[in-house]
Amino acid sequence: MNLFTKGPINPSTITDALILLSSNRENGAHEIFLGQVRADQINGNSVVAIEYSAFEDMVEEQLKKITDQIFDQFPIRSLHICHSLGLVPAGGISLFVLISAPHRQSAFNATHLFVDRLKTELPIWGKEIFDNQDHQWKINR
Repeated sequence: MNLFTKGPINPSTITDALILLSSNRENGAHEIFLGQVRADQINGNSVVAIEYSAFEDMVEEQLKKITDQIFDQFPIRSLHICHSLGLVPAGGISLFVLISAPHRQSAFNATHLFVDRLKTELPIWGKEIFDNQDHQWKINR
């Protein structure tokens, strides 16, 4: 699976990852996180899209460190991630994470920590585009 995709994440990317799961019979839990662009209201304007950019080489380097640490910390068996670059309209999926483990608590906890770390540690930026064509840089929470 490619780390980055241009524009919104295609549902077939998610379906393909789910199909791969059936070949591994050691996992009993699969946790999916989907990040969707919200049509937030900010200062009287609606977010109509987010334009994502990244320092791709640094993302891949940092992501490997985070992924290795997640595998060391939790008994998980697989991890898939896909993040959008470019313009994603409100309602579009911009982040897909799938973590599989033998038991649900490991999958839940690993996914929660992994997504939190992605949001705070990776050099990926989102520019919120408003209905009046104004913009602001998104603050990750």
